[in-house]
Amino acid sequence: MTIRYQNAGINLSTTGTTSVVTCPTDGTILIKQIQVNNGSSGGVNLNVQVTDTSAGATFRIFNESLSGSVTKDIINNTLVLEAGDILKMTAGTADELQGIVSFALLDRSQENG
Repeated sequence: MTIRYQNAGINLSTTGTTSVVTCPTDGTILIKQIQVNNGSSGGVNLNVQVTDTSAGATFRIFNESLSGSVTKDIINNTLVLEAGDILKMTAGTADELQGIVSFALLDRSQENG
């Protein structure tokens, strides 16, 4: 098993739901931090969801209006994405929310048997 530490940038340029991180089918992702900045002077609503593909369901893990010119940490503990799971975000206003997701990818693609 290989552990790769990675970052994924967030730029919510639409009010539609955006897939931010998708866990590969031969891995597990441990998300350590999700940090989002509201670059506008007014509040912007942010909805964060996880699609659990094995359950065929999407679960909301965060729904809040971020005040203008603020940076917010979205999770307090490690969030686990299993094979095929997807971290998604929806912004109430386009082109105002940006940030980063920091995670460890546990890659099993090189394992034998």
